[in-house]
Amino acid sequence: MTSRNDINEALTVVLVDNDHRLAALTTEFLTRYGVGVNVARDGKEGLDMTLQLMPDVVLINAVVPGFEGTDLCMTFRRRSDVPIILLTPHESESSRMTSLESGADECIATPFSARELLAHVQAQVRRSGVSTGPERRQIQCGNLQLDLSGRRVTWEDRDIKLTPYEFDLLKVMAERANRPIGRERLIDLVKGSAEEAFDRSIDFHISRLRQKLGDDARHPRLLRTVRGVGYMIAAEG
Repeated sequence: MTSRNDINEALTVVLVDNDHRLAALTTEFLTRYGVGVNVARDGKEGLDMTLQLMPDVVLINAVVPGFEGTDLCMTFRRRSDVPIILLTPHESESSRMTSLESGADECIATPFSARELLAHVQAQVRRSGVSTGPERRQIQCGNLQLDLSGRRVTWEDRDIKLTPYEFDLLKVMAERANRPIGRERLIDLVKGSAEEAFDRSIDFHISRLRQKLGDDARHPRLLRTVRGVGYMIAAEG
């Protein structure tokens, strides 16, 4: 019979929370279910810990010393594409949308049950594409399809001719569809020449991709700009 710990074997999270009592309770529960928890008391410590440990999920209290939760999400997104769950006392649609636009993958209103938190952490890990199965040969994002073995791109039934760097840039974004990725993180993920990977050239390559895809730069349907963070592919459906 599978034990409850087997489900979360080797799963790790970084918890950014200066509420010692809540952090202790959250840590106790997740640890009981086999999740490794690393607690950071402020935003800087949390970011340093995330870049060093590369956890599966980051949990951020909406208010931590020196940062609002949304500001901290934006800071994390510029450096990492790790799934972020924002723990917030606000339940309004506008505050939730602000959190998601800042780079959070999900918001959980406090107070929440421990089992609910565990379920959300597990769901984010599944959505992040972690898989022990065979490597994917295709990526489908709505009307966008990438053939990884043939390095071909189809958008709305049209073959799109891309440079190798453009293909790799589109690929890493498609693998993380609906998740904003910061420019620095894109540079890390896309392997190319130093000249191609220069920070400001990311904007140039995104512009070229939009032109080739016929995606309106002012109102893009696919390649969207997330203000203060970077870019993301908006996967239909």
